[in-house]
Amino acid sequence: MNFAQVLNGIALGSLLMILSSGLSMIYGLRGVTNFAHGALYMSGAYVAYSVSTNVSFWLALVVAPLVLAVLGALLELVFFRRLQHRSHIETGLVTFGIAMVIERVIVLIWGERTLGVSAPAGLDGSTSVLGVGYPTYRLFVIGVALALALALVLWIRRSVTGLHIRAASTDVETAAILGINVDKVSLIVVCVGAALAGLAGTLAAPYVSVSPSMGVSILVTVLIVVVIGGAGSIGGAMVAGMGLGIVQTVGAIWLPSVAVLVPYAALVAVLLWRPAGLAGRKA
Repeated sequence: MNFAQVLNGIALGSLLMILSSGLSMIYGLRGVTNFAHGALYMSGAYVAYSVSTNVSFWLALVVAPLVLAVLGALLELVFFRRLQHRSHIETGLVTFGIAMVIERVIVLIWGERTLGVSAPAGLDGSTSVLGVGYPTYRLFVIGVALALALALVLWIRRSVTGLHIRAASTDVETAAILGINVDKVSLIVVCVGAALAGLAGTLAAPYVSVSPSMGVSILVTVLIVVVIGGAGSIGGAMVAGMGLGIVQTVGAIWLPSVAVLVPYAALVAVLLWRPAGLAGRKA
């Protein structure tokens, strides 16, 4: 194992960190397990493909999250508000159905073939890190993820909106009694969560192949990250996402035959040791 392989784990963890943060925000406030989150990630990658192919990748970094934020607003207004008091089975089935619909729409528009997105000029080479050559674009992904994590934590901790989000996530009824517009806060959270999925898809487009199956392939891992971090805990999701990305990548080098089991083993271990997750609130 060399330093480049550790960086690969950090790069994967960066994508998981962005994705799981958005999913955790939505669950923490609405209590909805959004199985369509992987489809939102995939949609962001396809929007990024179209924008970067016809205009530029840098514009795609702005357009894809905005498009997904609009889609998130539609999901919140049409589905999530009606699902917040339903059982987890009902919400899971509905959001799973939404994911299937989104995936079929993607196939109808872009087809089933695998697409590729090139890294933008200036980020398509390699950079020496501690004497090891490493793809510049992946370093860019790591940098964006770390900057985004810091910005998100500051927003949640220091802004008035962040205060309202924390209050509503703790107790919706009490927050409403205190005068917080819970529906407005929820709309913001779902839009931000969907935009984060779109951003993750955009960043992943030059990193992995863009295909209709990319959302499903990462969704299970992201759900595991959210459970390990603590359902509804953004900080826990960030830590768990980065940690699992590194462990999974390093495990693929040391024990490639069992590396695929690492997320599930970590899930079982955390649920046995701390059922609420690493940063979850105990019941």
